[in-house]
Amino acid sequence: MTQISPITVSTDRILAGVALMLGFCITAPLLDVAAKLASSSVPVGQITTARFVIQCVLMAPVVWLMGLSLRVARGLWLALVIRSGLLFVSTFCFIAAIRVMPLADALAIVFVAPFIVLLVGKFYLGEDVGPRRVGAALVGFLGVLFVIQPSFSAFGAVALFPLGTAVGFAFYILVTRGLSRQVHPVSLQFYTGLIASVLCLPILIMAQGSGSVLLDPVWPEGIAWTWLFGVGFFATVSHMMMTYALSLAPSATLAPLQYLELPVATLLGYLVFGDFPNTLTLTGIGIIIGAGLYMIHRERVTARQLITERAAPPI
Repeated sequence: MTQISPITVSTDRILAGVALMLGFCITAPLLDVAAKLASSSVPVGQITTARFVIQCVLMAPVVWLMGLSLRVARGLWLALVIRSGLLFVSTFCFIAAIRVMPLADALAIVFVAPFIVLLVGKFYLGEDVGPRRVGAALVGFLGVLFVIQPSFSAFGAVALFPLGTAVGFAFYILVTRGLSRQVHPVSLQFYTGLIASVLCLPILIMAQGSGSVLLDPVWPEGIAWTWLFGVGFFATVSHMMMTYALSLAPSATLAPLQYLELPVATLLGYLVFGDFPNTLTLTGIGIIIGAGLYMIHRERVTARQLITERAAPPI
């Protein structure tokens, strides 16, 4: 009987995780494309609501087929609501931005989120973060300024919306860290869609007839229904790919791959909308990617040093 080496199994898991993360980098920008296409005729608030309603509907049968329990400890509900609210705000801000901004410009600004997580971890949560990683985060913020400057000149204050997305998503990540250890990732995705839908729908009802370009709902026509479904579908698929990728491969292996989302978004923005970043924006994107990859490198070095210290025999 042929025996399978544990190393082979481990390698297969990592390769599967890498493949899923690459799938995320391709499908996540498709969500942005669908949202931008829908925004030409559907208000941002309605697109945001569709994203979560469709996610909830798609995840419900998955939860049932997997036989997962939907029971959640009473003490976790507040964290679930906060997490869903943060994702709602970050999604709304991003769709409001790409309604007028190129995909790559807006997404590049959002990539400041890991730097925010790192700085919050150091200065608020007391995590051990060295000066090199703090320096990389500050350089990343400099890169964001390179992207914002031409975008602000062209689009005005809407260029700041992706910063709202970055801040909201950074705190969303921090809340998710705690919840992911206590709630199954599939159930977590379902509850995110359900709670965010409950938060969105009253806002749309109150905005009915207000005349707000961003919130006053309309009845979608024609192909707009396809774009709305695409927003929810690609959001669900991409986030599930990332969730399972992280369960199969180390985050240190997968984190650098996430930056592939930027060139994919740039390509799709050019092919679908004819948008391409200018020289200053490309410089900023390069700085953000470089700072992010360096920060990941330093995290790996620190992790290896910590493992070595723990493994060293006592003197």
